[in-house]
Amino acid sequence: MARVSTYLNFPRSTEEAFNFYKTVFRSEFIGDITRISEVPPEPGQPPISDADKNLVMHVELPILGGSHSLMGTDAPESMGFTIITSNNIAINLMPDAKTEAERLFTELSGGGEIEMPLQKMFWGDYFASFSDKYSIRWMINYTPPAEG
Repeated sequence: MARVSTYLNFPRSTEEAFNFYKTVFRSEFIGDITRISEVPPEPGQPPISDADKNLVMHVELPILGGSHSLMGTDAPESMGFTIITSNNIAINLMPDAKTEAERLFTELSGGGEIEMPLQKMFWGDYFASFSDKYSIRWMINYTPPAEG
């Protein structure tokens, strides 16, 4: 079955971030966390340093009822990675209840940087934008049911 997920890179904090997301989204990892030490050695590649062996190679967490998954990895500088925080992408959550929008905003934005607090917008939806404490950008967009 075809699907889409969001893949996140962290500078040595993937496990901490995903354990946080696990509590926010009230979900469980799909499978186990794969560690960098589990990657088979490639000919010509230097051995994995002891400091990097326990880092996360891959983790997957379904969110919002399993309709979407977050996936992630540690991207250590020792392996040539450079994490660049940018404003050109955000994960947009569209919960089906205002109370869930409020809960997600409160929990995900804690310790982060709020760009726009959750509020009713001119187009009728409740909207928020912010970065969490791991510098991941989020938007929440709750559309109330049409009044009949």
